[in-house]
Amino acid sequence: MTEFSSRMQAFRERLAEDGIDVALITDDDNVYYLTGYYDYLHMEFGRPTILAVPRDGDSLLITPTIDLNSARASAQVERIAPWNDGKGNEWREELPGIVKDAVCVAIEPDQMPPVVRTFIDELLDPGRLTSAAAVLAELRMIKSDEELQLARHAGQVGKAMMEAGRAAIADGVPEYEVAIATSQAGTRKAAELLSAHYDDAYMSPNTHFLQIMASGETIINTHRRASTRVMRRGEPVFLCFCGMTNFHRFKLGFDRTFWIGEIADRSQAAIYEVAVASQKAALDALRPGVTAESVHAAYAEVIAGAGYEYPFRCGRATGFSFLEKPQLVTGDATILQPGMVLAVDGSVSVETFRAQVGDSFIVTDNGWEQITDHPKTLDEVIL
Repeated sequence: MTEFSSRMQAFRERLAEDGIDVALITDDDNVYYLTGYYDYLHMEFGRPTILAVPRDGDSLLITPTIDLNSARASAQVERIAPWNDGKGNEWREELPGIVKDAVCVAIEPDQMPPVVRTFIDELLDPGRLTSAAAVLAELRMIKSDEELQLARHAGQVGKAMMEAGRAAIADGVPEYEVAIATSQAGTRKAAELLSAHYDDAYMSPNTHFLQIMASGETIINTHRRASTRVMRRGEPVFLCFCGMTNFHRFKLGFDRTFWIGEIADRSQAAIYEVAVASQKAALDALRPGVTAESVHAAYAEVIAGAGYEYPFRCGRATGFSFLEKPQLVTGDATILQPGMVLAVDGSVSVETFRAQVGDSFIVTDNGWEQITDHPKTLDEVIL
């Protein structure tokens, strides 16, 4: 039994337990998680792809004819129903038959494209609809051995990008040169790992997602992209790979703050030290059996105790999606378990500066295993 068929079986068992007759899945990452099908055009080009999973019966992938060959090559489903632009009822053709006799139909309410949701609402009374989101989120929380291998390899790709970015940062260098260096390094490391450990001719090693970085006075812009701005000596530089660390579709969180040559504004050093200390506090609290929000509380206590504003979430679970369950934030009482993969940050923000360090970790039986790695002591981040 393949990894994907095992997931599909587990999902069907949960559907049966919850009294759900059929699930209609449209989220890209959930479709991949259950079938191995990915990189179709989907709604970005106005073309819905829908996975129908009955608790009893054949799974069905409804996908554009333009992507039929890709679906045949990678989708581990019992049946594929291609549809073509402007022909008949397009993707709507199969849906009435799928849900006709179903008493309970599960969808992803917050992820289903509006055009598909509108059609479903026309077919079904609201009382026949329920959510599949919680079931899938719970299934995806604990990673398999295969997923944990992907996580570790994603960490190697992230490390290669961080090292290349660090080496490219210098006085007089425009930010986009750093982005070019990180993309090349990540792609080459991913290609090396794919060739050595995986047999998937369709999986691209190329990094994607624009480089998140900021420098100088733009350091306060958390999710800024690399630009033509020229970096200067004494300035802080922030590099974030939370989008680009995406190996074999597995995502991680990873970021660092650097300075070029020296710290021109020495007040920034003290702020940075608190950020590092806040991540350490979170890691001291991170272990199986504790709640997600307790890790956030340990991190927040260090930041607030140093007199800074109460911080955003400490971190989040990752996997085939950038954001999975649980989140390390106040109000998330999920109990941490071995096999979860979590991005854990330390951060402090003030009006003129922000410092952030972040890494990804696997929760183990006794604590955690770090899967991204780069120096973060103050001396080591002055380039």
